[in-house]
Amino acid sequence: MKIPEQDFFEKITFRDALRLAMYDEMKDDKNVIILGEDVAKYGGAYGATKNLLEQFGSNRVIDTPISEPTIVGTAIGAAMTGLKPIAELMYVDFFGMSMDQIGNQSAKIRYMFGGQISVPMVIRTQGGTGRSGGAQHSQSLESWIMYIPGLYLVMPSNPNDAYHLLRDSLQTNTPTVFIEHKLLYNFEGPLDKKNKVQFGKANILNEGNSISIIAYSRMTNFAVEAAKKLKEENISAEIIDLRTLNPLDKYTIINSVKKTRHALVLSEGHYTTGVASEITSIIFENCFKVLKKPVIRYTAEDTPVPVAPNLEKNYVPTVDRIVDYAKKIIT
Repeated sequence: MKIPEQDFFEKITFRDALRLAMYDEMKDDKNVIILGEDVAKYGGAYGATKNLLEQFGSNRVIDTPISEPTIVGTAIGAAMTGLKPIAELMYVDFFGMSMDQIGNQSAKIRYMFGGQISVPMVIRTQGGTGRSGGAQHSQSLESWIMYIPGLYLVMPSNPNDAYHLLRDSLQTNTPTVFIEHKLLYNFEGPLDKKNKVQFGKANILNEGNSISIIAYSRMTNFAVEAAKKLKEENISAEIIDLRTLNPLDKYTIINSVKKTRHALVLSEGHYTTGVASEITSIIFENCFKVLKKPVIRYTAEDTPVPVAPNLEKNYVPTVDRIVDYAKKIIT
């Protein structure tokens, strides 16, 4: 299968946008390599690295043992010696196996060596619900990563952002965790290679003046659908897609809330000490005097993820309940 070379795609899947980003970066920079479980011959658990072995060979697309500490540790060593590894961990749920390598090594090496050594690596992984994977294969653990200084954290919601943010992640000297929602791989949208995305800058997808709805990853698409329903009731929702959680674009959040004076924060992570908690705190600290109603954070439940499809669906935010919460806030 030949990887397409054009600059604009009217429609491309999230999965293919990721593959194209890796292909373009590997073509432009011979130091970029890929390693992980089943990334070469099989093409990755969700097919994002399919055909890259044929394009770049087994010295640059490398199958590894099923060992997260080995994958991340090897990537760190490779990055320290001048390569730019993309380490794929099949599930974010398995980050606990390699948290010493991620949090104590990759995030701190540049600081501990006074900037003399960098770790330019990307850890690609996927998380979230939607495939009845159960409690150990469906989690949203981005708050673990967001807590650690020295790491970038990217969570795109569409193919265009996925392409540009992955390429940007490979061009920085900061180790980056790139989390892809498992239900976004087949999500389709346009891609314009020449219309670059500003790394660390949130995107206002829908301007409004009634309420600010702040989201990221799959929840962004839920927020957009909710905004359409709210518009039918003459409620103008401003939708903010954060795109990156570290760096976090606080200014876009604050300026939006100061304008609408109402805020709803969405996350598929947990309610307690999650990403939504941090964003809610930022809003209260900076917008308290202008808020007409308290901020609401709408998240997954503080329980393990259920495996039954009907329970799993209601475990995380839904479009209809986003609409209900928004109406509750502004009335």
